[in-house]
Amino acid sequence: MEIISDMLGIIREKGGSIKPTHLMYKANLSHKQMKLYLDDLIERKLVAKEDGKNGNRIIITNQGRDFIVHYSRMREFEKTFGL
Repeated sequence: MEIISDMLGIIREKGGSIKPTHLMYKANLSHKQMKLYLDDLIERKLVAKEDGKNGNRIIITNQGRDFIVHYSRMREFEKTFGL
């Protein structure tokens, strides 16, 4: 969950769009790990792939943005109650 949240946060910080290689480096993942997580995020519609004239980009969806908000609230709740 933490890795997924980190990946979505990185994409959001980059304006909602990032090249896959940049995401891999910023999230400190191997290519194999990146592919597994990215496939899962796409399947769950938290991100989408966009093919453009400047290459592929990963775009965060509204569901991805909502996930970050809800995950942050859950983490705050855990901290507040010492869970």
